[in-house]
Amino acid sequence: MGQRNSSELIMAVKKSAAARGYDIIGDIHGCAHTLELLLEQMGYRKVNGVYKHDRRQVIFIGDIIDRGPRIREALHLVRDMVEHGSARIVMGNHEYNALGYCTRARPGSGKTWLREHNPRHDRLIRETLEQFEHYPHEWNEFLEWFYTIPLFIEEENFRAVHACWDGDLIEKFKRTQGGACIDDDFLHASAALESFAGQVMDTLLRGTDLRLPDGMSITGRDGYVREFFRTKFWADNPQTYADVVFQPDPLPPEVAKRVLTDGERKQLISYPLEAPPVFVGHYWMEGKPAPLKANVACLDYSAVKYGKLVAYRLDDERVLSPDKFVWVDVERPEMPDSPGMEDSVAR
Repeated sequence: MGQRNSSELIMAVKKSAAARGYDIIGDIHGCAHTLELLLEQMGYRKVNGVYKHDRRQVIFIGDIIDRGPRIREALHLVRDMVEHGSARIVMGNHEYNALGYCTRARPGSGKTWLREHNPRHDRLIRETLEQFEHYPHEWNEFLEWFYTIPLFIEEENFRAVHACWDGDLIEKFKRTQGGACIDDDFLHASAALESFAGQVMDTLLRGTDLRLPDGMSITGRDGYVREFFRTKFWADNPQTYADVVFQPDPLPPEVAKRVLTDGERKQLISYPLEAPPVFVGHYWMEGKPAPLKANVACLDYSAVKYGKLVAYRLDDERVLSPDKFVWVDVERPEMPDSPGMEDSVAR
């Protein structure tokens, strides 16, 4: 009788785990009010101050901080959910940048900070530091918490990473680090982009790229001059630059139609159709949310730039469906100190 009860319990646990759904949410960037609307739209309710769902768990895709008006509130909301088991999270490049910006370089490195304090970097983190100006102890606690955030999540039926799933890099990282998180030594090592640590952080959190031809450069919408362009990590048999470019700023037409060289093809990575669905953020998508490929979805639709805060409601499907995307439209910037202001509309 006891053995039968034990078997029934194991089966019940397995059934419960299989029945659990996941709600994967894109880049938040301090839009805490919009995040609350999205969670409530999906059936999450506050229990003792923490958003929870009876049968589902959130997966945050990173970039909780910077740019938006309620960064501190967003961090508290997300960390509370993670610590109470109603959410999980992967690291975004903005959390990684914050660690570098606020960590002093080691003596003899020739640097003061791991991430240089220059006008561009100052501008990117300004809102975060200003909103924590009167809460320095909290900011230090969040910096410590960032170390506990994994770079990726790999389950049997899905994967999550902020910008790019590079299977070879991830497998090597797991062997060398013994898990999915970085430590202080790895952070310091990653300051050298050509190092293994630098390649891991750049690829997984920012994506893959190709150098523009003939010394060409392009100026992005943010005014930053780039000599590289971001590329897809899932393109099937690409022939031209247009087949692999993946960034908000388009390539000039004469560049987009250039044929990829054999050397450039070797630099590209691919994501096979038979692999589990993978979810990313980072790329500032526009338009109506939809899969990029049968098993690839980007969930960053520029919430902080009047876009959408997007989630994908994953159950056990292997082929992603446009019908599983939900979102909140951000109609105008969120305004701090304006409780109850309706600046977002659920769809």
